[in-house]
Amino acid sequence: MINRLNEIEAVIFDFDGTLVDSMGIWGEIDVEYLGKYGLQVPNGLQEKIEGMSFTETAEYFKQNFAIPDSIEEIKEQWNKMAGFKYTHEIALKKGAREFLDFCYQKGLKIGIASSNSMDLVVSAMKALDIYHYFDIVCTSCDVGKGKPAPDVYLKAADDLQVAPSHCMVFEDIIPGIQAGKAAGMTVCAIEDTYSSKQKEQKKELADYFIEDYLELVA
Repeated sequence: MINRLNEIEAVIFDFDGTLVDSMGIWGEIDVEYLGKYGLQVPNGLQEKIEGMSFTETAEYFKQNFAIPDSIEEIKEQWNKMAGFKYTHEIALKKGAREFLDFCYQKGLKIGIASSNSMDLVVSAMKALDIYHYFDIVCTSCDVGKGKPAPDVYLKAADDLQVAPSHCMVFEDIIPGIQAGKAAGMTVCAIEDTYSSKQKEQKKELADYFIEDYLELVA
């Protein structure tokens, strides 16, 4: 894996579950948000929306739960509900800061390709003091299609001005791994509690698998 890092020009990270421990937040928000309309979270909801863009997820909620608000109003509410958690409660994954510094010192270009909202991602990056490491930040809302479509990763590569074949993606969920592979990039999967039941499948789909980033900087 370290040898492969010597051959690439850019690293592109998913955000939630990949750089930060934040996936559990959304289960809490789903309960609170749907509860306002007297609804319960159905079994398997997170699996159904996994990989969707922030906008696609809002569209799913509106269509499947008959939410009266507009798509933009739904997203605005989610940003408000998650804002405090993203700026005060989430933490970087083990070794993430050290690995970002390692990539930065190597002169690699560094980007984010997230399914989350731009507001939440950027506010969290600034709160965690990692924003300065990144050359670009893009989200699936910028391209219209969430993962496993490769669009957000192709946009990230284009924004970084690096050929997809010279990019390495870091991902925590299967649709994200599939998106990176479909974009023609090398993919490293990372362990996350939220997707631990997918561990073996993640290992099969990705080019590499790590438990945490300290494996790459030890």
